[in-house]
Amino acid sequence: MVTGILAGIARHARPKGPMETLDHVEVSVERGLNGDFRGVVKPGGKGRRQVTLIEAGDWAAAMAETGHSLPWFERRANLLVEGLDLPQIAGTRLRIGDTVVLQITRETDPCERMEALAPGLRAALLLDWRGGACSRVLAGGIIRVGDIVRVEE
Repeated sequence: MVTGILAGIARHARPKGPMETLDHVEVSVERGLNGDFRGVVKPGGKGRRQVTLIEAGDWAAAMAETGHSLPWFERRANLLVEGLDLPQIAGTRLRIGDTVVLQITRETDPCERMEALAPGLRAALLLDWRGGACSRVLAGGIIRVGDIVRVEE
């Protein structure tokens, strides 16, 4: 079984709002991460970007490549995963802790905000899904920093 660790949780209550880091959070099919504006599924929507994930190693590589040292949540991702190569295949399921199941929907494309944050960062995140993955919530529950993250076969 392929596993990693949930190393960080972050959310933002409004677009372009400040990121808030947490040690645990409730996750639901209807709202994504409780308190995160992007997780709410709009009427008729598919929730393809409810929860975003980034690999700790990818963020570290982008920082090394650009010569910067910014905290991971500046990427504006919701979850930081350590020790696991996130699957780059839409439809792949990830289980976090005992109950939460996310389904990868697509790559998270880095936006111009990353370039404004640090010159060269957008380009560094474009390589091989370094910018992370988007997902939808299939099963909710509480997740905590330190939870096991595993790819479901």
